[in-house]
Amino acid sequence: MPELPEVEVVRRGLAQWVAGREIASAEVLHPRAVRRHVPGAEEFAARLKGRVVVSAERRGKYLWLPLSGAEEALLAHLGMSGQLLLVEPGAPLERHLRVRLSFTDGGPDLRFVDQRTFGHVMLTSLVGGVPEPIAHIAPDPFEESFDDARFAAALRRKRTEVKRALLDQSLISGVGNIYADEALWLARLHWARPTQTLTRPKIAELLDAVREVMIAALHQGGTSFDSLYVNVNGESGYFDRSLEVYGRRDQPCSRCGTPIMREAFMNRSSYSCPRCQRRPR
Repeated sequence: MPELPEVEVVRRGLAQWVAGREIASAEVLHPRAVRRHVPGAEEFAARLKGRVVVSAERRGKYLWLPLSGAEEALLAHLGMSGQLLLVEPGAPLERHLRVRLSFTDGGPDLRFVDQRTFGHVMLTSLVGGVPEPIAHIAPDPFEESFDDARFAAALRRKRTEVKRALLDQSLISGVGNIYADEALWLARLHWARPTQTLTRPKIAELLDAVREVMIAALHQGGTSFDSLYVNVNGESGYFDRSLEVYGRRDQPCSRCGTPIMREAFMNRSSYSCPRCQRRPR
C-alpha cells in the first residue's frame, strides 16, 4: 500500500496539473470505487460537475481536492493498487478505470484506476480544512500541527511494541511497514522494543529517522515494487534501490555486514539487522 512519500508524490502532481481547473463532467465506471459515497454514483457525478479544484492536500496516506462553492472536497484513498493518472481525453480507457473526470479546458482527464478496487473516492465535508472521515487521524510528521513532545508522551503511554505504535494512525499518520522498518534501522531500534522503555531523546532520534527516510524517498519518487504505484504521469519511483533492510532478507547490513533478518509481524513481515537492532530481553 502506498505510504506517505508515495501519496505526497501524487499530491504534488495534482497540485501542479489539476488545481484551478473546472470539472466538466464525472463518470463512474465501477460503483465500488464510490462505495463510501452514500448517496451513490449518480449523485457523486452530478455534484462534481461545474466545481473548480481549489488545491491538492494530504494527511498521511489520504489526499483530497478541496472544491469551490462549499466546504467540501473530493477525498481519495489509493488502497493497494489505486492510481490517479492524468491522461489525454482521447486516449484509450484503462482496463481497470473506475472514475474519470474531464475538465472544461479540454486538457488531460483525471482518471482513478484501481486493479484490486480496495481504494475509493468520495465527496465529503471539511472540518477545519480536513475531510470529516479522516478528522480523527493524527497529523503526519510533516504537518505544522504535529507536536513532537505530545507524540513522545503518547508513545510512552501506549505500552506496546515500537513498530506497532508507528503504524498506529491515531498516534502518527502516514507511516507504513516499509518506512517503519527503515526508520527503526536508522535509529538502531528493534521493532519489538517496548515503547515505555524509550527515553525522550531516543524518541526524538526515531522521529528524525522517520522524517529523514521519508524525505529521501520523496526525492526518489517513492518506492515502487511493481507497476501498481506510479505518479500522475504513470512513472514509478525508485527508492526501492536505496532500502537498507526492507525486503533484503539475508543480504548484508550496510553498517555492519550482518545478514538482514526477516520476522513475522502482524500478518506481514518485519526486517531488521540482528546486530545493529538488538532484540529486547
